[in-house]
Amino acid sequence: MIFAARLGLAAIVATDPFAACAADPRSDAPEERVVAAAGVPTPASYDEALRAWHGVDDVNAWIGASFRYDAARAMRLSESQRANTRMDIHRPDDFYAVPSGVCVDLARFGVETLRAIDPSAKPVYVMIEFAPVVIAGNVLRRHWLVGIERDGRRYFFADSKRPGHLAGPYASTRAFLDDYTAYRGREIVSFRELPSYERTTRTLAAKRVREDREAAQ
Repeated sequence: MIFAARLGLAAIVATDPFAACAADPRSDAPEERVVAAAGVPTPASYDEALRAWHGVDDVNAWIGASFRYDAARAMRLSESQRANTRMDIHRPDDFYAVPSGVCVDLARFGVETLRAIDPSAKPVYVMIEFAPVVIAGNVLRRHWLVGIERDGRRYFFADSKRPGHLAGPYASTRAFLDDYTAYRGREIVSFRELPSYERTTRTLAAKRVREDREAAQ
């Protein structure tokens, strides 16, 4: 199912404590590490992790302790460069071995891992389209994370901006994004909840490149 919304930067009463923090609006890199690496079990392989982990809390703790943001990859996956370069999103087993990447790599890991160990959580990709920013000539506007269900409420995790943070509970994705808009300090133009990242990333990238070229003429 796909949802879309127009969200402004109105004053918001935050239910997520992170929404009261100031974030760098021009980067999807972590502001701080939520979970210290010490004390978080790390199975020797992804297959062993799938056998040892039971749900989102296990996955989220590992993400908080292990994830590293790859700023150079973010530029290569920007909409400006993606039109000319085909780059695969990291597979979960590869990502587990080398947990470095960008938001969509982390979201894929979160969705596919939870589908394997706890499908009752109903993980989905949440694709956020921000008002665009330009960094070193590269247009950046989309951000990915994971939405799940627990006890009839919505939670959100696998966010490169705050690895290890489980946001919620929320009554809806829209309610979460109200808080997230305040936290990120960026206007959210629209969002979608999606079963896959694949076709959407290519289709939206091509569409936006055409629009940017037309606007520049």
